[in-house]
Amino acid sequence: MSLLISAEEKLNERIKELTCLYTVSSYIANSNLEDLYPTLKAIARSLQGAILYSDEASVEIKVEDALFVVGQKPVDKVFIISAIKAFNIPIGSIKVGYPQGEFTTTSFLDEEIQLLHKVASEIGNLLERKQIIEKEAISRRQVERADRLSILGEITAGIAHELNTPLANILGYSELLKEQFDTDETVLNDLDKIMNSAIYSREVVKKLMFFSCDMPQQMELTNITHIVKDAISLLKPNFSKKHISCKVHIADEYIPFRVDSIQLTQVIFNLVINAIYFSPEKGEIKVTVSQTETQIIIEISDEGSGIGPEKGENIFNPFFTTKPVGEGSGLGLSVVHGIVKSHKGSIIHSPNTPKGTIFTIRFPKK
Repeated sequence: MSLLISAEEKLNERIKELTCLYTVSSYIANSNLEDLYPTLKAIARSLQGAILYSDEASVEIKVEDALFVVGQKPVDKVFIISAIKAFNIPIGSIKVGYPQGEFTTTSFLDEEIQLLHKVASEIGNLLERKQIIEKEAISRRQVERADRLSILGEITAGIAHELNTPLANILGYSELLKEQFDTDETVLNDLDKIMNSAIYSREVVKKLMFFSCDMPQQMELTNITHIVKDAISLLKPNFSKKHISCKVHIADEYIPFRVDSIQLTQVIFNLVINAIYFSPEKGEIKVTVSQTETQIIIEISDEGSGIGPEKGENIFNPFFTTKPVGEGSGLGLSVVHGIVKSHKGSIIHSPNTPKGTIFTIRFPKK
């Protein structure tokens, strides 16, 4: 199709293009960053209206996996295209096309090509703003969670210290009573129940102290590969019971780290036992240990149901559990978090592919 247009038509086209830019800017300024579909659809319509032969034109905006199409979409067409970039990384494109045969690439005005680049740049800026806000929200949640865990640590440390003395008294006086009623089987049975409950409560207190990093440690320079292998070896009956395979990959046979061996064993135990619990029959658990110049990395992955976002914020809190009532105290992961923190490390969880969870622990070497 010929591009012989009058001066008046050229002026009208400039007005259409400027109106399009103004409209696009307005859409972007008032967009809902949680749902960009209406905004991108409106931008596509506005851009179509700014093209010289808008009735025959099609506009396609592709952003990552989303595609927005306005107008005709002929199989064979001629088009102009502009990349959409966020932080200089291509994440999509805008394509304006005409049916091939009726139009050629010369059917597009130079100003329309410039308009396309400008609109692509505006969309890129919008997506950059969206990414910045999402990263800020994630950082804010991480800081808030760290604050909550710190406060919980202080509270649980105080509770643990307050409970230790009365529990010790219960156990001590129960022992004395057993000596006084050593011939009364009924009384002795009742005292055994009291002592067992007190011992269980003491273990809960100990776990709370682990979470609050208030347990004494015996730090020694140790090759942690042996600790990991021994811990996994002790859990072989647990794997066999559910027919679960466990693949252990240790990058180096010698990975030295100043650590409390018993506490690190407890970390591996708790995470792997959790992985076994949530894994399906004949599932697979992977344990990977590696090191860099500055840190030691331990990854434990399973093929279970995964951790939803509504639960992910709370899994390291004491007494929070996703297990049925009676099958978990909710202290396992809080203990792990406390031990890792006391070794100046960090622990995070992420989705496994295609299903399950990966727990990643990072310990600084210094």
